[in-house]
Amino acid sequence: MVDYLSQYNIIYIGLIASLAAGLCTGVGALPIFFTKNVSHRTLDTMLGFAAGVMLAATSFSLIVPAIEYAGEGIHGAGIAVVGILAGGIFLDLMDHFAPHSHVLKLGKKGEKNNLTRVWLFVIAITLHNFPEGLAVGVGFGNGNVGNGLAIAIAIGLQNIPEGLAVALALIREKYSTTKAFFIALATGLVEPIGGVIGVGLVHIIQPILPYALTFAAGAMLYVICDEIIPETQKHGYERYATYGLLIGFVLMMFLDIALG
Repeated sequence: MVDYLSQYNIIYIGLIASLAAGLCTGVGALPIFFTKNVSHRTLDTMLGFAAGVMLAATSFSLIVPAIEYAGEGIHGAGIAVVGILAGGIFLDLMDHFAPHSHVLKLGKKGEKNNLTRVWLFVIAITLHNFPEGLAVGVGFGNGNVGNGLAIAIAIGLQNIPEGLAVALALIREKYSTTKAFFIALATGLVEPIGGVIGVGLVHIIQPILPYALTFAAGAMLYVICDEIIPETQKHGYERYATYGLLIGFVLMMFLDIALG
């Protein structure tokens, strides 16, 4: 399949792949049409799996190729350090200046307004999907279809539990099933925008590829550590989440190697 896709314009492939990854938020939301009672154990396990998938993609599809492109040794390692820190700081600033469900407290004595909190959660997921789309686009930017597909698969897999989490949060606030589904789906539709920007920039300006790859890696690492893993540790199912992370990591590692 990789050889077949290689004959097409890489920008179009990056756009389609990032769109497909973004649409996986809708795939994740589909269970709400059949049940409204998804246990915390199930969701935490799925989020742990998502964290493992993203961690493997960050390592094997972003950081390792970036160092190879930049050159081994101190030079390559230095570029990786700069890019990863820049990506993490960018996400931190995004969280600081944009509304975020973890920091806003409303009402007397710090009580949170549930509906406002849910919508801030939706906004946070949407904002964080942009750099994930960017990562997919950057993965395709040097013409390596296999590497781009590995990242797109990783992002798509981790978007599934995110979409389910968004939909369930909206259902609990008395939104209709249809509205909750389409809002969850919409949170992923910023990914193609990031995908086109990523693949376009790297395709045009090849020297920025190592920086772009490690920047995307830093952004993804921030999401994993600040958003996904802490969310899996709140309900007493840490061990399930940990095994989910291990399974997600080895599965994504296998896919990354298999796709070349």
